[in-house]
Amino acid sequence: MVIHRATEHEVLIARHGTLGQAAFVLRSRGRTLDDLETRREEQEQARTIVSAAIPSEWRRAEVERGDVSRFVFGPEDVVVVVGQDGLVANVAKYLDGQPVIGINPGGHAGVLVPHRPADCARLLADPSKARPLRRTMVAIRTDDGQELTALNEIYVGQPTHQSSRYRIEVAGRTERQASSGLIVGTGTGATGWCASLQRTVDPEVPLPTPTDPALAWFVREAWPSPSTGVQLTSGRLGADDELALVVESDTLVVFGDGIEDDHLTLSWGQRVVISVSRTVLHTL
Repeated sequence: MVIHRATEHEVLIARHGTLGQAAFVLRSRGRTLDDLETRREEQEQARTIVSAAIPSEWRRAEVERGDVSRFVFGPEDVVVVVGQDGLVANVAKYLDGQPVIGINPGGHAGVLVPHRPADCARLLADPSKARPLRRTMVAIRTDDGQELTALNEIYVGQPTHQSSRYRIEVAGRTERQASSGLIVGTGTGATGWCASLQRTVDPEVPLPTPTDPALAWFVREAWPSPSTGVQLTSGRLGADDELALVVESDTLVVFGDGIEDDHLTLSWGQRVVISVSRTVLHTL
């Protein structure tokens, strides 16, 4: 299974209809398609090399990031992720022991996609050599039995820009809040959204490492009012800790790792619990 994400070049053309129209819009803003075309070519070249490296007798399929949540992975699948590190995070929660090969087409950090496209043939020669890569995940469970997990972070809040209203319960304390939402992140996601929130909400909260059995949580833009407070806006959750929310809005949503299409919908009075979960990625 080859997983990829649409490039900025493809997104622009889909939005504006044609390559010429996309180029015209960028020119009107003093920009060109050159950089986007370079990244698209790198991505296409990497996918071509990966495709050629797959043994001819193997079944194969390509899945775009937006379709991952609807795809059913088989226990015998080998997953090749071509793109940025975050793509591995997007895929991880849908896997159960399948080996993952992270291919970096260029320009990405390479923490979870450490290999070049030319390495793919060698790595596919023996997927059984995949090594366990243990990572802490974050899980949220609803009072009606639904569950969602994420490798980077979970967002709870409004699907729009309206205020999210809820009661937060953590470490024996409780507070009614109105905010722009709650983010609970792992050590794997600590260089992204949580790192930004740490700087603005509470620089004293230590962010976990990817293997720490701990989570960091932050409330965005909590609003003080006669009925809502701003005291419980950040902290850490250990392996045995839980953070709960009781919904006091008509609708809130929960999604993980930026995949908004794969979300839970919460209604008034519903209680959800967030805690540490674990996963083992088998990576080559």
